[in-house]
Amino acid sequence: MTPIAAGPALALVTALLAPQASAPADSFALATAYRATAPYRYPRPATTAGYLPDAYCVPGKPGVGGLGYPHFNHAHDDSRDPAKPTALIYEDDARGSRRLVALEWTSTGPIRPANLFGAGFSGPIAGKFPGQPVHYTLRAWLWKKNPGGRFALYNPDVRCRPGTTRPA
Repeated sequence: MTPIAAGPALALVTALLAPQASAPADSFALATAYRATAPYRYPRPATTAGYLPDAYCVPGKPGVGGLGYPHFNHAHDDSRDPAKPTALIYEDDARGSRRLVALEWTSTGPIRPANLFGAGFSGPIAGKFPGQPVHYTLRAWLWKKNPGGRFALYNPDVRCRPGTTRPA
């Protein structure tokens, strides 16, 4: 896997992200997140870097699309660093591989955190597994366009293949 070159590719990413960001600092932060997560376009390097995969695809709610396969690095819980998301989110591609589609930052504090990238965190969200506290989350669909918006919780274009979701 070849990382994205810092020169022309970074300039292109910055140019693509800038029109949707609310301020120059936000577009710089988005470009930082994009560049920092480029090595994780596929799950293996992410796992090596400490992002542990969930075995199941998260389907989302009917009518809003899906999330995909999250890979969590809880050492980055409460991070506001654009280069250190709590989760990397993957989806199955047509070739049977998984590709990075989104990033997620999670805050476990009792108060909604300040904006990141000029976008607000969603929540409070009840814990989804034993021991997970109420939390706030911000997703950024940097690696796959989301018709619902760059910071929407789910993407209507993400689908879970049959048999890949958590059993009821």
